[in-house]
Amino acid sequence: MKTIRLTAAQAMVRYLAAQKNEDGDIFLAGVWAIFGHGNVAGLGEALYGARDALPTYRGHNEQSMAHAAIAYAKQLGRRRAMAVTSSIGPGATNMVTAAALAHVNRLPVLFIPGDVFATRGPDPVLQQVEDFGDGTVSANDCFRPVSRYFDRISRPEHLLTALPRAMSVMTDPAACGPVTLAFCQDVQAEGYDWPEAFFEPRVWHQRRIGPDQGELEAAARALGAASAPVILAGGGVHYSGATETLLGFAEAHQIPVVETQAGKSALPWDHPLNFGPVGVTGTSSANRICEVADVVLGVGTRFQDFTTGSWDLFKNPERKLISLNVAAYDAMKHGATALLSDAHRGLEALSGALGDFKAKAPDHKLKSDWFAAVDPLTEAPEEGNALPTDQQVIGAAQRFAGPDTVVMCAAGTMPGELHKLWKAPRPGAYHMEYGFSCMGYEIAGAMGIKMAQPDRDVLCMIGDGSYMMMNSELATAVTMGIKFTMIITDNRGFGCINRLQVATGGAEFNNLLDTAHHVNPSQIDFVAHAASMGAEAVKAGSIAELEAALKRSKEAKGPFVVVIDTDPYPVTPDGGHWWQVAVPEVSERETVRQARAEYEEALAKRNER
Repeated sequence: MKTIRLTAAQAMVRYLAAQKNEDGDIFLAGVWAIFGHGNVAGLGEALYGARDALPTYRGHNEQSMAHAAIAYAKQLGRRRAMAVTSSIGPGATNMVTAAALAHVNRLPVLFIPGDVFATRGPDPVLQQVEDFGDGTVSANDCFRPVSRYFDRISRPEHLLTALPRAMSVMTDPAACGPVTLAFCQDVQAEGYDWPEAFFEPRVWHQRRIGPDQGELEAAARALGAASAPVILAGGGVHYSGATETLLGFAEAHQIPVVETQAGKSALPWDHPLNFGPVGVTGTSSANRICEVADVVLGVGTRFQDFTTGSWDLFKNPERKLISLNVAAYDAMKHGATALLSDAHRGLEALSGALGDFKAKAPDHKLKSDWFAAVDPLTEAPEEGNALPTDQQVIGAAQRFAGPDTVVMCAAGTMPGELHKLWKAPRPGAYHMEYGFSCMGYEIAGAMGIKMAQPDRDVLCMIGDGSYMMMNSELATAVTMGIKFTMIITDNRGFGCINRLQVATGGAEFNNLLDTAHHVNPSQIDFVAHAASMGAEAVKAGSIAELEAALKRSKEAKGPFVVVIDTDPYPVTPDGGHWWQVAVPEVSERETVRQARAEYEEALAKRNER
């Protein structure tokens, strides 16, 4: 057996650079790195030696670097991914939030945090977390519950099994998610004689599992007997490349489609069978279809509470649930008839089993009534002194957007308003991180999307709260020459949660800046801040000025930022659904007691069904 002498870090990098997807691309498109003790000497040196084959990118925060990597994988439908490495202490724990985000959203990313010395000779080292009752624990054990695969590399030869396992998880449609390889810092630098065969290029096939015949027959019987079925399209439709398959299935059987946050853009917004977003942030047309549905076919969805209206949305007492999913964990939720399959293969097989079955045509007036109600909300207002609404900002952004635009967001007011109002013309035009709804994902995510698809125009919608939470990768985008357009809607605080606070009977407290403890009023200059990091930034005093600024953004060479003050209170009054948020059972305040009574009434109605 021929061998080659390399450090463990060099071996890891060489192996990763040889792993390819079915398109012939290196599966890991690059490594995001902030070096510190624990990864600079070993992994840093190895990455330098392989910088042409496996590029290294430098960010300003470990969490946001990982967000960029995750957004990259999401936009490419999990066909490629990235790795992220950090030092052993706070750099590593900074990435735990991002690992949770990837875990919830079933997205591949490889975390390589440095770890303590395997020999334990110099313990405790700088930044080492010591467990008084377990000598094997380090800070990296925080990754265990938020990783689909976790391993600690405490000997060089551990990589011979750990790396193939890591690749298997990241390329498996059912098991897909974050992988953590905690890499002991002395082991990174240790030499070992590696089999040369270990570094031979390998293509990782992303399998498409087909349905079990028994499950297929059960699903076809249930759906074929339906009088008012609905298809609930989730993110798995995109990840399996099944948007055209879904379109053909819906048309062949005349079944209306509704979309989750992750599933939005599966069908063009104006397709007659696309009844729009579903659930708490859904349209009245989609939710009415779901309320009366006797069979709900979930395709690639994990049935999050925003999708199901905390399981109060499907009101038909005869309702049956079918779950077509690659993951058995998701396919069996809430007593569903499971159809364990890739979305593409599953829909094809189910269509064949249904034969010439066609459902009764849905009421298309539901959809036309929805747009008649909400389109005026997004129109440009007459000039005046009133603060613009988020709906009007979305309208301006929609008029600016083209067929290649990707609108993206993650947290705050905009996810709900965009889900309802944004008209996505084709798959991949809507990128929402709403599984974890992580504030701070937006700027790094926009950067990752643009790196994944350089030909797309990326439009980042972000509130002032999220911007303040994590903005440093704006400087990274400037230095790397990554162009995207960002609209900062400044409603002076956490406007979304402020509204939720009031809706549950609470007083306005600690969410808007003016109602939080302060001595001096907030006077943040977002234009100056963005400009200080090198972005081109302007302030829009009205919707008309916003539209003019967006036109200017087309000429920008890098990130272009538009700041606009908005009203923190208005939301789209139509659509939506009840969402279970627990209200205090005991309170001295009448508004809370009233909200509790309404909460108990809603619970009772749901539990009766």
